[in-house]
Amino acid sequence: MKTNPVIQAAIDLTAGAVGGTACVITGQPFDTAKVKMQTFPAMYRGLVDCFVKTYKQVGFRGFYKGTTPALVANIAENAVLFMCYGFCQNIVRRIVGLDRKAELSDLQNAAAGSFASAFATLVLCPTELVKCRLQAMHEMQLSGKIVHGHNTVWSVVKGVLKKDGPFGFYRGWSSTLLREIPGYFLFFGGYELSRTFFAFGRPKEELGPVALMISGGFGGMCLWIAVYPIDCIKSRIQVLSMAGKQAGFMVTFASVLRKEGVFALYSGLKPTMIRAFPANGALFLAYEYSRKLMMNQFDM
Repeated sequence: MKTNPVIQAAIDLTAGAVGGTACVITGQPFDTAKVKMQTFPAMYRGLVDCFVKTYKQVGFRGFYKGTTPALVANIAENAVLFMCYGFCQNIVRRIVGLDRKAELSDLQNAAAGSFASAFATLVLCPTELVKCRLQAMHEMQLSGKIVHGHNTVWSVVKGVLKKDGPFGFYRGWSSTLLREIPGYFLFFGGYELSRTFFAFGRPKEELGPVALMISGGFGGMCLWIAVYPIDCIKSRIQVLSMAGKQAGFMVTFASVLRKEGVFALYSGLKPTMIRAFPANGALFLAYEYSRKLMMNQFDM
């Protein structure tokens, strides 16, 4: 490519933002169900029960609670993630002694994605905290943990600032970091491995939309199967801290195991896995095609 590293980074950032938007639009109702079931597993017998009760109690809009911060979270996360992914790929090339334009192996791409995810948590944690609190606000009121809930993004933001200050947005950051680093190793590793399978020796850039979507979906499923219990604890910390001081990751993890059993850590797994395939397929499809379009424009 003829463009300089600054333009390349801008292209990766923009393409990541486009991919993040596609991911949220495709999977938001299932993400809402996931957070509700993770935080209050005793309230729902399963995915269908969660959908039915949410619709009866809040209406169709209940499935899209937290969509604005979800969009901000995914756009910010994926913009930073894919921009840093490009940088981290170059770092991996230097570490293993490859030329700047050399193709990385699937394992090396997975390592680059894992490194990049650490930077993405800095923008993801605050926006995801607001999203999760909005999604589970109705359950927090029903359970009596809070008296009055906040129904808008701005009211949640003001509540966090008033109660905990700016650092309040980083509740659950260690859990987020613990989820992202191994999760994105498998995410990018699964994606690249699947693309290699579909390429059959051809350049991966020649793959069509179906192969890209399947590869993205496979990567997403690899991520969630591996790190779902960590995500469950993260959601609890971020949501339940609304009602007062919440214990850290290890204490919360031990408490859930002792009081509710290991299966509580997998509450909401079904909507997550249903969402993972189309949402991450849409993410990578939008990312790859928008990135290719922009790169072609600059090359011309």
